[in-house]
Amino acid sequence: MFDLMIPEFFNAAVYFIDRHVAEGRGKKIAIECGGERISYRELFEGVNRFGNGLRELGIRKGDRVLVVLPDIPEFGMAFFGAIKIGAIPVPVNPALKPEEHRYFREDSGARIAIDEGALRKSPFAKASPRLTAEPARRDDPAFWLYSSGSTGRPKACIHRQRDMLVCSEHYAKPILGMHEHDRCFSTSKLFFAYGLGNALYYPLAVGATSILLPDRPEPEKIFNVIERHRPTIFFSVPSTYVRMLAHPASSVPDLLSGVRLCISAGEPLPISLFKLFKERFGFEILENMGSTEALQAFIASRPGSVRPGSTGELVPGYDVRILDEAGKPAKPGEAGSLWVKNDAVAAGYWNQPEKTAATFKDGWLRTGDRFSRDADGYFWYAGREDDMFKSHGAWVSPVEVEHCLMEHPEVLEAAVVGKKNADGLLRPAAYVVPRSDVRLAENFTKELDEFCAGRLPKHKRPTQIEILSELPKTATGKIQRFKLRNG
Repeated sequence: MFDLMIPEFFNAAVYFIDRHVAEGRGKKIAIECGGERISYRELFEGVNRFGNGLRELGIRKGDRVLVVLPDIPEFGMAFFGAIKIGAIPVPVNPALKPEEHRYFREDSGARIAIDEGALRKSPFAKASPRLTAEPARRDDPAFWLYSSGSTGRPKACIHRQRDMLVCSEHYAKPILGMHEHDRCFSTSKLFFAYGLGNALYYPLAVGATSILLPDRPEPEKIFNVIERHRPTIFFSVPSTYVRMLAHPASSVPDLLSGVRLCISAGEPLPISLFKLFKERFGFEILENMGSTEALQAFIASRPGSVRPGSTGELVPGYDVRILDEAGKPAKPGEAGSLWVKNDAVAAGYWNQPEKTAATFKDGWLRTGDRFSRDADGYFWYAGREDDMFKSHGAWVSPVEVEHCLMEHPEVLEAAVVGKKNADGLLRPAAYVVPRSDVRLAENFTKELDEFCAGRLPKHKRPTQIEILSELPKTATGKIQRFKLRNG
């Protein structure tokens, strides 16, 4: 790994917010949200007002601040305002129910929650726009992010002051070539790791413009934002790309003419989706792989060197290990457990010593994902470790079976899990969302069974196929396979 020469004393808010005013970018637009246009100076002053307002409410260094806001400019002001005074912002999904928010508040020990109601009642708008940053070291805690909960209860990942800068320098700048003239639009929301980078600290790292959509990312709204705001870099997840391609607006000529890069993460990108998108729009989706624990991407496809089906190559500044079941390095082409090391990896989980010990070891992060690496250095995803299962004595990767099902022209989405049959034996079970009302046809499951029979070995063929109107997912778009296993 290479040294970014981050100074010992480093407050992330000074770098991502204050620096732009000091360097003369105060008049440049930092955030566009509907009809709002927030300049870098206005963002700077908003951050200071939030920091001062939090202090007036008794918030001090180390206190947790729950940020329960949609994707609006005030999210960034609250997030960096807390960091600037040494408090710890903890973003959570604003669409959750009150009892779900209660879990995050109690688990984090947050002293205050900033939601849209608090914006109207609290002193943030009237507070002073001047604020001196609380001294902080690069290794000090800066913010927490909760894991997506795709495998159970979310866990709070403790990230440090340096982490956002590390990710910006290792991925946004060298891989995406992001620069100050870019306009970044992410359908993935700010409250989790992927969206936080895409739509907040990546553009702030280079002085670019972030385009925010507060509403649910439905295809029509996404296309309206693209048409109105003309982003140059578009970030999304596979399930949203699927819905976009199924929408009539996707057939409009030159709809994405201003976009130079499309990025996908969160779930594996099916080859069929990659090909369909390229046929429709003429360029490739770049896949990457990251995690809340690692903060952002550590494996990524590069423009001009994509291999369909591969997640890409190692991001500069990261070390990886792929270990077999014995804990030894896997052979080239052999799938194993992926471990990652980088300065942006979280310090651990809050108040979870056993899970921290199992996941973080000597600076290494056990991602929980299985990968193989070919001779050319490309990584190939083989599924989550806890999703893998044996059928007929051989390992089954759900991802492989799902990709096979998605090759069928009438399959919109698919998820595969291991479920016990009547004999108590673990076998592949498939859950399919069709493109149309073919699910009403009696022979559709038989058709899918025959489709898989010609493409998969016996131990990987689903013995159960169920048609659903939608798959259970987290708010970040990840399939909750544990719900299908337990359902």
